[in-house]
Amino acid sequence: MADNSVMGAEEFLSFGPFRLSSVGRILYRDDKPVALGSRALDILIALVERAGETVSRRDLMNQVWPDLLVEDANLRVHVTNLRRALLDGRDGARYVTNIPGRGYCFVAPVRRTTAPQPHAARALRHSSAPPCNLPPRLERMVGRDETVSELSGLLLRHRFVSVVGAGGLGKTTVATAVCHTLRQKFDGAVYFVDLSAISDGSLVGNAVESVLGLSTGSQDCFESLVSVLTGKRTMLVLDNCEHVIDRVAPLAERIFASVSDVFILAASRETLRVEDEHVYLLHPLDAPPAGADLTADCVVGWPAAQLFMERAAAGGYRFQLNDNEAPAVASICRQLDGLALAIELVASRVGAYGIQGTADLLENRFKLLWEGRRSALPRHQTMRALLDWSYHLLSEKEQRVLRRLSVFAGFFSPDAAQRVVADEVVSEQDAAEALAGLIDKSLIGISTVGGKIYYRLLNTTRSYAMLKIEETEERDIVAGRHALYYCDMLRSRSIRDFDRQEPGSYGLHMGNIRAALEWCFSSGGDSRIGGELTVGAAPLFLCMSLLSECRHWCEHALAALETSDRGGVPELVLRRYLTVSIMFTRGEQQDIRHALQRGLDLAETVGTPEDQLYFHAGLHLFLIRVAEFSGAAEAAERSAVLAADLDRADAMVAAEWMRGAAYHLIGDQRRAQHHCEIGFRRAASLGQLEVNVFGYDYRVRSLAVFARVLWLRGFPEQAERTARQGIEEAERCGHPVSLCATLFYTVSVALWDADYELANGRVERLVAHAARHSLASYHAIGLGFRGELAVCRGGAASGVAMLRDALAALHQEQHHMFMTAFQRALAEGLALSGQAEEAANMIDGALVRATERGETYELPDLLRAQGEILLALPRPDATLAEESLLRSLAMAREQCARGWEVRTAVPLARLWLAQGRNHEADELLATTLQQFSEGLRGASLVEVAKLRREVQRPIGRK
Repeated sequence: MADNSVMGAEEFLSFGPFRLSSVGRILYRDDKPVALGSRALDILIALVERAGETVSRRDLMNQVWPDLLVEDANLRVHVTNLRRALLDGRDGARYVTNIPGRGYCFVAPVRRTTAPQPHAARALRHSSAPPCNLPPRLERMVGRDETVSELSGLLLRHRFVSVVGAGGLGKTTVATAVCHTLRQKFDGAVYFVDLSAISDGSLVGNAVESVLGLSTGSQDCFESLVSVLTGKRTMLVLDNCEHVIDRVAPLAERIFASVSDVFILAASRETLRVEDEHVYLLHPLDAPPAGADLTADCVVGWPAAQLFMERAAAGGYRFQLNDNEAPAVASICRQLDGLALAIELVASRVGAYGIQGTADLLENRFKLLWEGRRSALPRHQTMRALLDWSYHLLSEKEQRVLRRLSVFAGFFSPDAAQRVVADEVVSEQDAAEALAGLIDKSLIGISTVGGKIYYRLLNTTRSYAMLKIEETEERDIVAGRHALYYCDMLRSRSIRDFDRQEPGSYGLHMGNIRAALEWCFSSGGDSRIGGELTVGAAPLFLCMSLLSECRHWCEHALAALETSDRGGVPELVLRRYLTVSIMFTRGEQQDIRHALQRGLDLAETVGTPEDQLYFHAGLHLFLIRVAEFSGAAEAAERSAVLAADLDRADAMVAAEWMRGAAYHLIGDQRRAQHHCEIGFRRAASLGQLEVNVFGYDYRVRSLAVFARVLWLRGFPEQAERTARQGIEEAERCGHPVSLCATLFYTVSVALWDADYELANGRVERLVAHAARHSLASYHAIGLGFRGELAVCRGGAASGVAMLRDALAALHQEQHHMFMTAFQRALAEGLALSGQAEEAANMIDGALVRATERGETYELPDLLRAQGEILLALPRPDATLAEESLLRSLAMAREQCARGWEVRTAVPLARLWLAQGRNHEADELLATTLQQFSEGLRGASLVEVAKLRREVQRPIGRK
């Protein structure tokens, strides 16, 4: 019997011209390696080892595809490939025979021999073309070209590099690409050792030997490896090291130290942690960012999306990505964390379910079970198999900690991990050690934000860990600690703390806060913790303009209040946040009014003067929204009294601005200017740029209101400067509600001044911003201004249609502040489009509405529009028209609104000019112009000056 310990000897199963090494997993024909896929090779080994026996299809599939359900057709394909590789049937040679209804049989005689392996040590060192076992180069690799280039350079410089990353990132793909990139630099001496099939770490050395064409039969094969690698520049790739890392690491370290010409590239989920190792962390593929305005061209420019669409096409999807579905693809790629394997698995279902259907299915945790390519390694067939593989490599302590970490959604701090994971079973020391181990194994990612360390589980890993914790009885216990941790964190820190200590970090905590709230109000949760957590989280929701979410959780918390807390401080605090969120979302008018009144009642019975001020400020905003401007003025005056009693400087500033807004809307522009200016002077003396009383930046809003006041008061240049300042400050504060409010107030300034290009820019920005942040009423206001602008620019027909839609939407949203102004614009559009009688009825209704509701500031412009419409009737009524215009002029002067005077002076002067009353027209226009010390080059005043020249022209030159 042959001595298997002799270097270069190995046991073979020989048949015909072939020799098969089961251990080395390689087939030779006439001493030359035969290219054979891994599945076909598995089938060959199974049949040869039972040569002469019929092996059933089921036995073969269980052996070749353990734990996976495959079809018979898949087996037939690989058997066909095997026969082709064996040249089965050529020159009468027969190897694999199909036994109908039973299975397959290997029919050729098989001999077990021990013989020198082809291309042993000497041949390997001196052969100019040694055997190459590299996996085939991918035709196209997405998003990794730069990675391959960097990794290749790193390997050539340092000789020993480990590419490390989570399972499914594509480490093998990258390593393979590096092999092919550098093959010529090593004269073909590049050897790829796939350790995935090795379950016994003691066989690692033998696996390396086998790839190098050696077999000593000894577990201590180091000397033979050094011997064969010495003297020739060689690249050795050790793939899938993590499960046998305790044996791979010392072997790689010793080879590197002993052979100066060897270059080692290891691929593993954790570092080898040996001397001279250089670690390259492989990151996920870059995925498209969040955003509703993503286009198809933008999305497919991201590597994760490119891979997704390519694999979708390979799976039978025959359509180009369109703009409507682009956000869904971006969302899928983000949910999968740019994990290449996960993207491939999910994309394979697009052919059957479509993009949106696949996105919907992804919400289900059964995504972990989706099958991958048949040719992949068994653990890459499904994400569940991949994660099972990783999970079973962990210690029991690491498994427990990973399960508990599943309660975290998104980023979490090391302190949070310790507090939530540790208990009487897992000590803090155990937790720290397990966290370090999970980081080393690429199951926990690390990021630095604001100079602080944060951890994160990939979404697929977290989904798997959630399944695991649900198999235990500890989920609710751990979730309770998680909720308490974030409750404590929010209680101890203000919103300003987040902004100052961790710039831009609001979003880091939102995933965990949401997850904690969901648990608190679930069947197994704790609603009392949920109430406390809602109170802590609500300011954060409001700061991030997550208004609907704030409303949702406040309503949950209020519904869950215990009887003893109803009518008390807990209800009062929750109602503070509910009223803000309901105000700016799709709240029914009566719901908002009831919420404010309930809040005021509680503030007066169990609250403080600050609480009363808060709800009066909210009432002021609400009454402006529903166009009850006199009531808004009363609320502003009450707020001023409360602020003075509190002796709170910021509250007094806010009260002055509230007064300014209210007096502006009831038509007292001089008083409005006075209160706005007092507010700004006081704010400047405090050095305070932001004044927030009702979850709203009053300074930004007041700048926009002040811009309107200044224009009406006859200072158009100051008005525009103030409008721009308001927009700039709203942009800096990053608050969507504030920016929308600033834009819709300042659109008016541009429209009144007939600067239509400027108005258009603000309108379009308002529409887009409101749509992006789901601010439906503000979106409707934007559409109304778009319609008014179309009318002003001569597009009466389209403008009328847009204004009708906007008025309907505002009626549905119960937002009345601009409805009268849009009715006036609609009436003007109808008149311009030849529908003068409907226009007259519309403007008459608008005047009645404004008078009854106290919308006094609109009256001069409504009367001006009425006069112009009366002149556009089929039978113009000049007498009534003049009467309306004169009333408009008188009321504008009464309101100290020179801006309205300008808008009225032009049509009135034209009427008088047409009647031959040139002197009266000239006097009116001269008086109007004399009131202005600025803005003389603006379109409105230029028109006045032009008309005056026409009035002054001698009769004979007309």
